[in-house]
Amino acid sequence: MLLNTKSFVYFRNEYSDKLKTPYFIARKLLKKESNGKTVSRPIVQIAVITIALALIVNLITISVVIGFQQEVRNKVVGFGAHAVITKLGENSIMESTPVHKDIKYQMLFQSPKLKRVDGVAYKAGILQAENTATDKKEIQGVVFKGVDGDYDLSFFKQHLTEGKIPSFKSGTISEEVLISKRIATDLGYKVGDVLRAYFVKNKPVKKIYTVAGIYNTGFEDLDKKMIISDIRNIQKLNDWGIQVALRMDDSLVQGNLVLKAEVTGGNGFPRFSWNGQNGNYKGFYFFPETDTVIQVRVGEQSLANFSEEIKYVDSAQLTVKVNRKVPGHFPLAKNGDGTVKKEFLDETGLHYFITDEQGNQFTFRFTDGVGNAHQFISGYELVYNDFNSIQPEVESLRKEILVSPELSQEIGISSILDNQSDIFNWLSFLDINVWIILILMVFIGIINMSSALLVMILVRTNFIGLMKAMGANNWLIQKTFIIQAAFLIVRALIWGNIIGVGLAFLQEKFHLIRLNPEVYYLDAVPIQLNVLHIILLNIATLVICIVALLIPSRFVAKISPVKSIKFN
Repeated sequence: MLLNTKSFVYFRNEYSDKLKTPYFIARKLLKKESNGKTVSRPIVQIAVITIALALIVNLITISVVIGFQQEVRNKVVGFGAHAVITKLGENSIMESTPVHKDIKYQMLFQSPKLKRVDGVAYKAGILQAENTATDKKEIQGVVFKGVDGDYDLSFFKQHLTEGKIPSFKSGTISEEVLISKRIATDLGYKVGDVLRAYFVKNKPVKKIYTVAGIYNTGFEDLDKKMIISDIRNIQKLNDWGIQVALRMDDSLVQGNLVLKAEVTGGNGFPRFSWNGQNGNYKGFYFFPETDTVIQVRVGEQSLANFSEEIKYVDSAQLTVKVNRKVPGHFPLAKNGDGTVKKEFLDETGLHYFITDEQGNQFTFRFTDGVGNAHQFISGYELVYNDFNSIQPEVESLRKEILVSPELSQEIGISSILDNQSDIFNWLSFLDINVWIILILMVFIGIINMSSALLVMILVRTNFIGLMKAMGANNWLIQKTFIIQAAFLIVRALIWGNIIGVGLAFLQEKFHLIRLNPEVYYLDAVPIQLNVLHIILLNIATLVICIVALLIPSRFVAKISPVKSIKFN
């Protein structure tokens, strides 16, 4: 017997009001249960193990789902932004018509929740394999993303595996690019290699870049196509704005050279100024007699107002050096097909010389215009301080644009939740799975703990009868067994936390369980341990189990003191 009559009366009088009597008795019962070899011991142990397993499963489930949602979300945002402003009516910033960088848009970027605003440019291209003799792919379609020197590349730095992050802050256009490990593997590239890219314009264009670094995010959908480049490169490749260049025809007209101004971009109505003299002609015949410089400036004719003064926005230049040995005008040296024979002095094709039949040499150096492409971008990327503020902020900006007659006819805004709705809808469905697993595991724990409690009550039938005979009411005895069960639940929670957090920590550090990135967007099961979530899960499990035990504990009321003592 745990208590004699004198002891019980003492504790009932001194401690009942402070709820210490059931606590004291529960500890004594639990101690005897642990040290003794009763029938209930294995059942109680099973119940404890079940609660611990339920907590382990729930901890890992929450950690994995939150980690998965966080990792996928961060990678989607890392390649883009929380929201984008593009030309009105465009579905994707990667394929949009350009937006003119204008001071009037700055009024949209005043929110204190806005962390960063970046102008970006995109251009689709095709890469050629570095070594076609291997089993690597020969070509692959990719997308070049152009960013400036102020763009935050910390996401790519975090996933950098080789090389360095290219710098785009210098005054000259950088020819360095950042490619993914997937592209490097498929095409046989490594850091320092020359990368050959082809772009579709009015004429196919080949560009040469240098691989500065290789990143690997594990997000296969974007890894296999995204290349980071200097935005100035992409702006020029897209033929945005208007740009002029001087070129010489390969054929002659009546023994004269043909010089032409080639204009890209614009509205199709260019206007020219040749060495300060306005003229609408795109070229002319000439033959250099002495050193000379020819400059052309280009502007656009306004389609809305033909009387508006032309504003010249770009210029190109040709510098001619004449090394004459014999005076006079002689036929030029030609190739077998009758074209002018050129001797190139560099790989650009913009510096070469020609000779005539008497050995006189004429050197040409072409300097292309830079154009005003730098004034155009694919759109603005907006990054906010808090992911949860994206949708309210986007809706606020959308209303601000709609009420402005000027802006509403030019631009539109969309959030990443809209642009990547399939991915984020899929991630939201995971919350339902979490709740199903949590409820099932807690329900299983409740059933096992309730069974254990009933067994403990049945084993202690004589003790319950004796307590009632000494004056204890049903509620005091119920509380005793509930507190005893609570001790067991706490023990199970301690072991569950140790094992669950331990397994999560091992997975987080060593990535023991791998994933197929083509299916799950990640190469390993992600883990996000959150102390608040762990505390709440423990409290919820403890409270729910204890509340659920109120029902089986009512079995105490059915035990008769006379029968239970007589049974003993």
